[in-house]
Amino acid sequence: MSHRELYCDVCEGVVLFEAPPCVDGHGTDCPELICTDCGAAVVVGAIAFPVTRLAVRHRQPAHRRAA
Repeated sequence: MSHRELYCDVCEGVVLFEAPPCVDGHGTDCPELICTDCGAAVVVGAIAFPVTRLAVRHRQPAHRRAA
């Protein structure tokens, strides 16, 4: 099991969190963590958003936008 110290909203402080046995095959990198004091569960992970066409257009050089 993986252990990390994180802020727990229920305990209102920094406490030890651990990753339970992961059925998804993540091992120690499992994003699901449980507070060892109160049992509150959290999911830690990055969220990726696709780049929209509008965002791509705004990043083009000015001389290419005029065409």
